[in-house]
Amino acid sequence: MLSFLKITNYALIESSEIEFNGGFTVVTGESGAGKSIVMAAIELLCGGRGGKGSIRTGCDRCTLSGIFTIPPALQEPLKEIFETGGLDIPEDFSELTLRRVITHTSIRNFVDDTPVSSKLLSQIGAFLVDRHGANEQISLTIPARQLELLDNYAGCTDLKAECAAVCRKISDLAKERAAFEADLPDTTEADRLQLMLEEINGVNPAPNEDEELAGKQRRGANARQILEDSNFLTDMLTEGENSIADKLGEVFRTLTELERIDPALTGDLPGQCSELQNNLVELSNAISLLPDKVELDPEALNAIEARLSEIYTLKRRYGPTLEQLLEARDTARERLAEFQKAQQKRDEFDAAEKALQNELRLAAEKLSSARKKSADKFLALAVKKLRAIGFASAELAPEFTAVAPNANGMDHLELMFSANKGEELRSLRKIASSGELSRLMLALKTVLADADAVPTVIFDEIDMNIGGETANKVGNELCSLGEKRQIICISHLAQVAARAQEHFKVEKSTVDGRTFSKIRKLDDPAEELGRMLGGGESALRHARELLTSLKQK
Repeated sequence: MLSFLKITNYALIESSEIEFNGGFTVVTGESGAGKSIVMAAIELLCGGRGGKGSIRTGCDRCTLSGIFTIPPALQEPLKEIFETGGLDIPEDFSELTLRRVITHTSIRNFVDDTPVSSKLLSQIGAFLVDRHGANEQISLTIPARQLELLDNYAGCTDLKAECAAVCRKISDLAKERAAFEADLPDTTEADRLQLMLEEINGVNPAPNEDEELAGKQRRGANARQILEDSNFLTDMLTEGENSIADKLGEVFRTLTELERIDPALTGDLPGQCSELQNNLVELSNAISLLPDKVELDPEALNAIEARLSEIYTLKRRYGPTLEQLLEARDTARERLAEFQKAQQKRDEFDAAEKALQNELRLAAEKLSSARKKSADKFLALAVKKLRAIGFASAELAPEFTAVAPNANGMDHLELMFSANKGEELRSLRKIASSGELSRLMLALKTVLADADAVPTVIFDEIDMNIGGETANKVGNELCSLGEKRQIICISHLAQVAARAQEHFKVEKSTVDGRTFSKIRKLDDPAEELGRMLGGGESALRHARELLTSLKQK
């Protein structure tokens, strides 16, 4: 439960510290005093949206902090949230401190002084506080909201998540199919790709073939020069008069004579010269073979040039390099294969979608079964609550209509309601008044509060549009609900407020041209109850009598 709340520079509140106890707590005050600001601050502290626009005028930031006592039933689920969010789990998990610091440029969130994201704060806050707004009863006429309330009671979170997960798969598959169809060649492009492949495959160039053929072509075109240069070089090296080989022979003979005079003088010089002679011969022999590598046949040379011309034509169209040309051929082959196998791929998409639709139908059927199994019990308990707060002959019944399976299942729900004996059940949208809706919402919410483990429930003027004996019954119901969890209720009804174990009053004042809202605990709420009853001495006496009578019960 919420045991301590501190609000600084939030809306009209400059600074307030509130200590709460368990049970039924009421918050009252004049209209516009700021009661809903206090409730909104709690909602924002627990991860609600908003914030920057609520910083008190003239201030650079507002700070909200609260201490929550964690009941044993919530500790394990919260520990899972902590682990998933990467938070350290404190040894003593019986208490948590939440804090939000809101500036004009940022919102910072803390759990036990550890920075967290707004999403994680909201997940934790959802376990701690359930808030029901002043006008929420209007939403009760919306079928989707009715179904949501039933799902909360029936514990359908996992089943709904299963439907939503399958729908995401269906959506992803649809996107994949759309991308496939968008990228698929049309008939015109397929014809172009087919002609392209036929043209390239007709030539069927090999990797680097253009460079190899170009080398052969250059050698063939320069065959005479290659022959002449080869002969010239072999003559110079070994074959001609006064060749380099002859000169080296003279060098070798001279070194040999010197070696005979003194071997130590020449050392290895004769051997080095001999090695040069051998290398020279090998070089000359290699050069003499160069003409054999030249294609001298004019017909063969013409064939090479014709082949090069075909490859160059393809490179101009699909290159400019042969490597790019071959890549273009591979891409065209793949694209054409996609076109030719498109129907097979479509059949695969159809089969996958059919399987997912069947999976969704089964998940939706399980969800629908869980809803229908819980609906009668849920509404029976709500009727019991309604009769306790003044609807002696109230009846509620669910009317389910099947819809196409979707992320929310396959059910459309209309709550059918009759307030008086003998009246037929009709849709809430058509017959319920605002006062009836308020009491019906209270009944449904108290049933839900009995079913879940959220320790703090906030009712923001849930008792609006009711009065008289019904107000007494509503007060009794809230008081009874407070025996099981912490109930914090904003109320304008003295009959409701008188039954609270704790009473806080919000007051608004103006000092030096600035407006301030303050909240304080009332040790003796008689005066405030008298104001709520109309003011004056008689109202005050009535208030004291009401408090006395309730204490005696």
